[in-house]
Amino acid sequence: MPIESVLLPVGLDDSERVDRLVAEAIAVAKPAGATVSVLHVFSESELENAIDRLDIERGSEAATPDVVADRFAPLREVTSQLADADVRYDVLGEVGDAAERIVATAEEIDADRILIGGRKRSPTGKAVFGSTAQSVMLDAPCPVTFVRTGNR
Repeated sequence: MPIESVLLPVGLDDSERVDRLVAEAIAVAKPAGATVSVLHVFSESELENAIDRLDIERGSEAATPDVVADRFAPLREVTSQLADADVRYDVLGEVGDAAERIVATAEEIDADRILIGGRKRSPTGKAVFGSTAQSVMLDAPCPVTFVRTGNR
């Protein structure tokens, strides 16, 4: 089964692993000629703050999560690396619970693979704080590659 669509969710806490995430996206997408959909899931307040920082008029066409994500600094490094590697990409923005929106977006774009970052956590840490990556892995409609940072 060919890979045509790769979903790459990137959160604010992915800064220390963004190079590894992008390298994996390039390794998967480039040989297959696949498109990488770079996704950022905003909380309501994060989206409002980004709209203010980017000096976008509220209620305008530019105030959509997709447009804000495309102008969002944390995603610029990702898209720059993908462009340098000559990998097709698009940028998507969503608002809500990260795990739910990642899974829903994977379904909407018919993703063949999700690449998600995370860090090693203790069982207690997972139980108390939850894990976006864990929820995505359990609920995803396609295979998930987990790119980890921290102790190996």
